[in-house]
Formats: sequence, C-alpha cells, structure tokens
Amino acid sequence: MDFILAPSTLIKRYKRFLADVIIEDEQHVKTAITMHCANTGAMTGCAEPGDTVWYSTSDNLKRKYPNSWELTYTQAQHWICVNTIRANQLTEEAIIQGSIKEFCQHSQLKREVKYGEENSKIDFHLYDVNGRETFIEVKSVTLLEAEQGYFPDAVTQRGQKHLRELMAMAEQGHRAVLFFAVLHSGINDVKSACHIDPKYAELLLEASQQGVEIMAYKATFEKEKHLFKMALTTKVPVLL
Repeated sequence: MDFILAPSTLIKRYKRFLADVIIEDEQHVKTAITMHCANTGAMTGCAEPGDTVWYSTSDNLKRKYPNSWELTYTQAQHWICVNTIRANQLTEEAIIQGSIKEFCQHSQLKREVKYGEENSKIDFHLYDVNGRETFIEVKSVTLLEAEQGYFPDAVTQRGQKHLRELMAMAEQGHRAVLFFAVLHSGINDVKSACHIDPKYAELLLEASQQGVEIMAYKATFEKEKHLFKMALTTKVPVLL
C-alpha cells in the first residue's frame, strides 16, 4: 500500500478524533493546524507531544478537517500506523497478493459480512478451494510496553464480543481466525494485555483452546521522501 504523506510535529491529541500539529512551509513558516485522527483507542505511546506526525490530505471539500493522521515517527525512532482503517486494507491486500500463507487457498473474499448471534460483522469472509468458510477478525496492534507488544490498549467490550462470535463459528465447524495486524515497527511479538483487559485475555486463551486460530503479521515501513510503502510481510509470535 502506497501513501503520499507530509510531516508535522504533534502538539496534542484530544477528543479522540482530533489532533493539533505544527506544519512548516517551504519558507520555514510554522503554523498550527487541527487534523482528524481515525483512532478511537488510547494510542498509548503513539501520541507523545513532539513526535513527528505524517498525514494525508483529502480533496473532499466537504470535510471540516481535510488532513488525516496516518503515521507516527516516535522520538524512540519507531514507525507506527495509527489509522486503524489501514489494518483491514493492509490485511486484504496481503490476502489477495498471497503474502499470508495461511490464506493462500482462498477462492472468494467478502468484507463486512453479517454473522453470529450478537449482531456482528466479520471483517473478512473467505471460501477456500474446497468451499470451506473462513471467518477472519482483524485487530490493529500498536501498544508497546517494555519491549513487549500488547493488545488491547484499552478495555474492549467489542473485542470480547468478537472472540465469542469466533468461538461459535469454530464450534459450528468453520475456520475462525483472529488476525493481529502489527502496525508498530518496534513490536516483534504480541501478548494479551491482561493488565488492561483481563476479561479479553481470558477469552483469548479460551478461544485458542476452542479451535480459533490466532496469528499475527507485522508491517514493514519504507520511506522515500514523501512516498511511503506499507505491507504485512512477516509472521510474528502470539504469546498466550
């Protein structure tokens, strides 16, 4: 996935969906602007004042805030994709390109399919060459603490519901997958954040015991001036 992005310096993130940053033009004139932040999570470690924020710009004139926060380059020199929408886009791209070996045999892909008994939508619904159904729920991982990657970064009732739904699919004989898209260059494995959401950790372990496949792939970040390339390429361990 390719992006053309511009840099700025973070002042603060607030009201969940907004961030104030400082941009600098070619004459080195600095201006403070507000941009959209498409991330409802805590963003712990992803939004420290002084971090470099790389943003995209929409040509939609109806948007109140045309700029969107895409990446953070931290003062610890880590790249983080904070736009959670990209997790699904990168996962879909990797499935279609055959970069995720576990899904190489799929013959059909659908997005946002209704399923389960708790009014849910699965991120991706696949059929393999034998007609077997696969249900894939994608989660973006960006929390790094003491060199350990964690999910979630806040209590997630929605995430708990998704685990229950996946367990139900596995019980019915379908293939059920919880897929962690690791969008932080400093994370090399993923662990359940039992210190943040102990119920989620409990359900994740139960899901693994009930036949839900749990896997994680890490994104690569390549930069050439203002052109960025991101892709999910490397499988990393999930520590239960």
